[in-house]
Amino acid sequence: MRSIIATFLLLSAAPLAAQIATPERPVTDPKTLTSPVNPEARAVPLEDIGNSRGIAGVTWKHIFVSTNLTGRYNIWRTDADGSWPLQMTQSDESQNGLAASPDGKWLYFTQDNGGDEYYDLYRVPASGGTVERVTNTPDLSERGMVPGGADGLIAFSIKKKSEAQANLAVLATDGSVRVLTAEADPDYEWSPRIWADGGKTIYALRDKVDSTTTEIWRVDVASGKATKVLAQPNTIFRLADVSPDGKWLAVTTDMEIGRPRAGLFDLVTGRWKWLKPIVWDQNALRFTRDGKALITEDSDDLRSTLVRHDLATGASQPLKLPQGINFTSASEPRSPDGKSLLVVNMAANVTGELNRYDLATDTVTPATRLALASVRPEALATSQQVTYKSFDGTLISALVTMPANLKRDGTNPAIVIPHGGPTGKTDDYFDDVAAALASRGYIIIAPNFRGSTGYGKAFQAANFNDLGGGDLKDTIAAKQFLVASGYVDPKRVGIFGGSYGGFMTLMALGKTPDEFAAGVQWFGIINWRTMYRDMDEVLKAYLRSLMGTPEENPEGYDRASPLTYIANAKAPLLTIQGDNDIRVPRGQAQEVEDILKAKGRTVETVFYPAEGHGFRKRENQLDSLKRTVEWFDRYLKPAPAK
Repeated sequence: MRSIIATFLLLSAAPLAAQIATPERPVTDPKTLTSPVNPEARAVPLEDIGNSRGIAGVTWKHIFVSTNLTGRYNIWRTDADGSWPLQMTQSDESQNGLAASPDGKWLYFTQDNGGDEYYDLYRVPASGGTVERVTNTPDLSERGMVPGGADGLIAFSIKKKSEAQANLAVLATDGSVRVLTAEADPDYEWSPRIWADGGKTIYALRDKVDSTTTEIWRVDVASGKATKVLAQPNTIFRLADVSPDGKWLAVTTDMEIGRPRAGLFDLVTGRWKWLKPIVWDQNALRFTRDGKALITEDSDDLRSTLVRHDLATGASQPLKLPQGINFTSASEPRSPDGKSLLVVNMAANVTGELNRYDLATDTVTPATRLALASVRPEALATSQQVTYKSFDGTLISALVTMPANLKRDGTNPAIVIPHGGPTGKTDDYFDDVAAALASRGYIIIAPNFRGSTGYGKAFQAANFNDLGGGDLKDTIAAKQFLVASGYVDPKRVGIFGGSYGGFMTLMALGKTPDEFAAGVQWFGIINWRTMYRDMDEVLKAYLRSLMGTPEENPEGYDRASPLTYIANAKAPLLTIQGDNDIRVPRGQAQEVEDILKAKGRTVETVFYPAEGHGFRKRENQLDSLKRTVEWFDRYLKPAPAK
């Protein structure tokens, strides 16, 4: 997912005024928000939260996990029944995209250079040994490996730095690479999904860069001949799996109803078999290895669980998983014997742990214990789903993290956190900044403003013509919701975000300078003109497809840029940026610094070398967390009594 350039660019100037239809749900009375009494609650040390470990990739053959136990995302191995983790690789760079070779001898992975997102392929013996660099192509990015081809072939995506489009390729065991497709349209990219016919053919996806269209193709590996299986303009057909008998495709599609649902497509008859519908998004994941059931990820607005669907009876049974979000992070989450799934559970107070789910007994066994003892769920604030009405009556969902032991006296500080994307979405996941702030008495609200995914096509497209308008009003309405709870001082509310959330922070401070008392933004967009000049080719292609070039649409570029308004900003602003960011190049942060300093505003800017769009090195993760919390403490909390 391209978190900074998804489906959000400005196409015209007409503001939105009509309520946007979204799934029906009750509006939350802000007075029902309650600060719980919790004697365990305390300010968790920033060093401990900043040292929270993440999971960047998972695969079977034992259980291989990319995690930052040492402060770098390297690869570790543990046994399926639990064991002391064994470190497999050691590098200053982040390693991800794990894929085990079919014979079990090798573990393949991807690695870029200082966060530049241009990946090479590597491998390490599954039993341990020397890491081998399989490709060394600085002008190509290779990622998304899917093993399982005949003669040990591994399929992957390949993109030239000079082009926007990506193609489908295969890697042989001798390290040779053969490109199978020749995409000429810069608006499309290919990615492998599932091998079939004994590894002789590969099902692949052809995605439009604006995220509105996904096609399913079948590619004969020997000849490279590609045959279209499912395709329709402005429709998503995302292949999840092929049934063991080769008859059915498990597909996620927004065909007809305008939001994702899981269905089975009969390859022989061309007919669909739909699962029982739900109100929210439903995504197909995998057939069980015996082919008797399909596993889906079902949303409940801001939370999710996994559901097993019996294909013979049509019965659906949610897996017995903890509250929060539950998802499979592995390209192959099923154990080789088909008895277990690898599932990640995460919540506002759960940092993210890998679990092994036994499909026969419906029991969960932890496969990792990555959190520090001090960052345990009992010590952190939990979350609450809320719904409020925005300026035009549109329903907006948000996640509120309420600290314990607060008084409802209108004196407490709060932070509004708009997410990235905006075709991303806030779910009940662990956010180290939100957790650190909530443990220090800040009430957190993270809204899914218009443009977010999960609420239908109309809502997702609702800020196309109103970038920084209606979505910003939705965000300000989140602040007003908290103030109406009786807990929050309206003069002590800050705003924080990264990527598009950083853009929203800059828009809020410039367009509504009296709403927020302080801001922190990480790698946000200030100027669409210089963004177009400096960004990666695939992101330029996206901009051209939705906005044209700056020369073709100068008014639109200016209207969508915080640059137009930022001189009006009053609130102190902290900006943090990676030097190697190809999505939001460092020049964006420099423009913010230069403008605000010239105006005599309070501004501070920090650049991290060898970091891209998001900070992967432990020292930078901890430093950015400390700076963010200290900034809000300085400007939102009262000075200590002398």
